[in-house]
Amino acid sequence: MKKLLFVLIMLTPMIVLGQSNAQTIERTGDALQLLIPAIGLSSTIFLEQNQNGIKQFCKSLASNLIITQTLKLITKKRRPNGSCCTSFPSGHTSIAFMGAGFIHRRYSWKYSIPAYIGATFVGYSRVEANKHYVEDVIAGAAIGILSSLYFTTPYKGVAISLNSNSGTYSMHIRRQI
Repeated sequence: MKKLLFVLIMLTPMIVLGQSNAQTIERTGDALQLLIPAIGLSSTIFLEQNQNGIKQFCKSLASNLIITQTLKLITKKRRPNGSCCTSFPSGHTSIAFMGAGFIHRRYSWKYSIPAYIGATFVGYSRVEANKHYVEDVIAGAAIGILSSLYFTTPYKGVAISLNSNSGTYSMHIRRQI
């Protein structure tokens, strides 16, 4: 989870400096679309002793991709830039929100906040790049979150708590049974 925060913090200068550059915004969104789910999956691989989280991640990803691609084939909605015909829903946004939703459901909301911020930026980047309408991004976000909520259960293996007291800071990690 710390890695997720670190990656998003490292990308912030690119986002801020690229505000006037649509291509930089689009590329940052493209990178975050892949990084957010990758962080969710790698956290599962490194934290957990069994394959349950990996299976849940794969089910969430597969259902997300099937639903998103099926809707694209059915709706055949033209993109704002005029290209045909895969605008609805946003695949980039659905994958980013699937990763954020997985982190949220598996490890708790407090670890998912940076992921949701990054996923929101992915949606923004798709609209800014003239690839999607706002409703495409909202639908993609909903599909991504719902696919993770449906297949993912909370992980009970490790509890992490942060404490501060009179200038002393500590982190406690304990295995839950």
